[in-house]
Amino acid sequence: MLEDECSDVLNKAMRGNGVRAAALAHGTGIDVKSIEAWTKGASAPSDNQARELARVLRLDPAKFADTAAVEWHPCPIELPDVRHHPQAPHPSNGYVFFLKGDKRAALVDPAGIPGNLLRILRDGAYQLQYILITHKHADHCDATADVAAAFPKAQIVMHAADVHAIGDLQAKALRVRDGEELPFGEGARVRMLHTPGHTDGSSSYLFRSTVFTGDTLFAGSVGGAYGDDATYEDILNSVRSRLFVLPDDTVVMPGHGPPTKVGWEKAHNPFFPSP
Repeated sequence: MLEDECSDVLNKAMRGNGVRAAALAHGTGIDVKSIEAWTKGASAPSDNQARELARVLRLDPAKFADTAAVEWHPCPIELPDVRHHPQAPHPSNGYVFFLKGDKRAALVDPAGIPGNLLRILRDGAYQLQYILITHKHADHCDATADVAAAFPKAQIVMHAADVHAIGDLQAKALRVRDGEELPFGEGARVRMLHTPGHTDGSSSYLFRSTVFTGDTLFAGSVGGAYGDDATYEDILNSVRSRLFVLPDDTVVMPGHGPPTKVGWEKAHNPFFPSP
């Protein structure tokens, strides 16, 4: 199941473009009550209606029509060097990626019940080198203190614009520097990418051919724009300029919803019109 349904995509595009239901009705000739029903998920637009909405909202018409018809879902992806875990009680994804040889590991987004995270790390006998935080929201970082206490040698990594969310631990955090790389075991590296939009400090992390995107890019959607300074245009630009430049077979591990690939998102994500 995708993180965002048609109603979510419609609401994000309306909010991002500053278009209310009445203005959208005027621009498309569609009844305002129908649009309001679609924003609430009570029903979905037809193919032609979805294409008209997309035209006004700067979405890709064909891709948004597929979203409305629930025509696309990414194929399942499992990777041998990435372990996914739910962040109960939050509806977010957490990940551990690791080197098979020495079990050197990095944890992406420490959130949820701390005991669950610590059990995963200890069961795997991982040597935790990094705690990588994609952004400041609680469902992605509220267990940072517990994990850091259990693994005091692990380096916390977070962008300066969001690092205040982890309190006193910010003094120990390495700041994300866009495009720079972190050494990770024998010959491996983790590239830091500043991908603002969802928050000012939203960041993604590239390990080999897998990128962990937090709430910047989802399968078939993007995160909402909730930055103090960053905007809807920023999140779209972050995806285009930082993520869509990666090879098409790069696996995307998002903060919510199923994994996907860069090439699949170029082909199916309605927020990015095809050339």
